[in-house]
Amino acid sequence: MNTQATTISVTGSAPTENYDVVVGHGLLGLLPGMLGERVRKVLVIHPRALRTTGDAVKADLDAAGIQAFTAEIPDAEEGKHIQVAAFCWQVLGQNDFTRSDAVVAVGGGAVTDLAGFVAATWLRGVKVVHIPTSLLGMVDASVGGKTGINTAEGKNLVGAFHPPAGVLVDLDALQTLPRNELVTGLAESVKCGFIADPEILSIIEGAPDASTTAGTAELREVIERSIRVKAEIVSADLRESGRREFLNYGHTLGHAIELAERYQMRHGAAVSIGLVFAAELARSVGRLSDGVADRHKEILSLLGLPTSYRRDRWAALLDGMRRDKKSRGDLLRFVVLDGLAKPGILEVPDTSLLFAAYQEIAE
Repeated sequence: MNTQATTISVTGSAPTENYDVVVGHGLLGLLPGMLGERVRKVLVIHPRALRTTGDAVKADLDAAGIQAFTAEIPDAEEGKHIQVAAFCWQVLGQNDFTRSDAVVAVGGGAVTDLAGFVAATWLRGVKVVHIPTSLLGMVDASVGGKTGINTAEGKNLVGAFHPPAGVLVDLDALQTLPRNELVTGLAESVKCGFIADPEILSIIEGAPDASTTAGTAELREVIERSIRVKAEIVSADLRESGRREFLNYGHTLGHAIELAERYQMRHGAAVSIGLVFAAELARSVGRLSDGVADRHKEILSLLGLPTSYRRDRWAALLDGMRRDKKSRGDLLRFVVLDGLAKPGILEVPDTSLLFAAYQEIAE
């Protein structure tokens, strides 16, 4: 096992947008330094399932002379609601948090999304450090500064851009992660492979068992490569005015599926289906070769991820996609590929194109 820590830097147009993502083992001791000398109070936000971990982080901060409080929130997407954010604001207010204090998120992508939003909105912005405990959180949600909560109308429609002060990706957390959670998180890594770094795909195809096993060199390389893809894109485009939109590959249909499932389907599973759909859409308009399109389904099936969805849900999915953040008026926009690691945008004025592509993945 490689015990050395890897540091991946994210840079922005302002000093407050610069931060490090540290990948390794036993990283909790780095937290006080990442928070900085001025921080005197910290709110540790964690889900019910990670109460023990949240308490351990609080104890370490207390021992370092930083007054720590905890806010326990519902697990997974149930925590990404305005009522939960309001609860966290209440804790911050009752304990007199100032702009020099901070928030620490301990958990998966839903927790880092919610905690980041709370930090972005409290006093118009306080520091946040993410400690992602799921693979999805490590490779995607904790990196990039996107924060958000869900509404009845859709996922992440309310949010803010708020770069963290740092991210601690402690790979030890994966040892206790259920296998299905680890595998679904890999959908985001597969996405990174198709839009920017095909070596990720080759690693998974060459060693699928090792790539889905905590503690292996293969999984660590997939994680680090995925983070580098996101860090490079985010550094060039923090606020999604250009290239960052490519990180939404597979997410337009994926988010619509999550909405249709009332967020009972894992994000990675929904994105997996969305990736296959996006490949079929690009193939149908002549922008993507059969080989690259077929590879989507092959590699995702190799991981045991879903690649199809219910035929009778099309109307609901189309409605969900119309609410997507990439839409411009009545024009639906999709991230598609023109080849391996060649992402682009497809504007779809005729929904019959979408319906035809959906028939290729419908069951």
